Amino acid sequence: MTDVYKALAHPARRKILSLLRERARSAGEIAEAFDLAKPTLSGHFNILREAGLVTAERHGTTLIYRLNVSVLEDALAGLMDLFRLGEERTEEAAAQSSAAAWRKS
Repeated sequence: MTDVYKALAHPARRKILSLLRERARSAGEIAEAFDLAKPTLSGHFNILREAGLVTAERHGTTLIYRLNVSVLEDALAGLMDLFRLGEERTEEAAAQSSAAAWRKS
């Protein structure tokens, strides 16, 4: 999971993921959204692939990138568990429900 968090740390990689959230795109389409050298973007693609956040499929000489949503969801769930975000919401909702029931009685 550390690789995923490291991959998410860079704004260019987050922007790539955001573009891929809309739809699968070729490397060239993604490059059009950046003012970066191709070797720099290639490095970002490699980091995202190694982290499992994207998959690449070759069509002739073109690479098509797709977002791997399940890995992203796992990373977010891991962060929520780490910071106990879901538990706070549950405890907060239970407290509000108890308070509402008490006011009605």
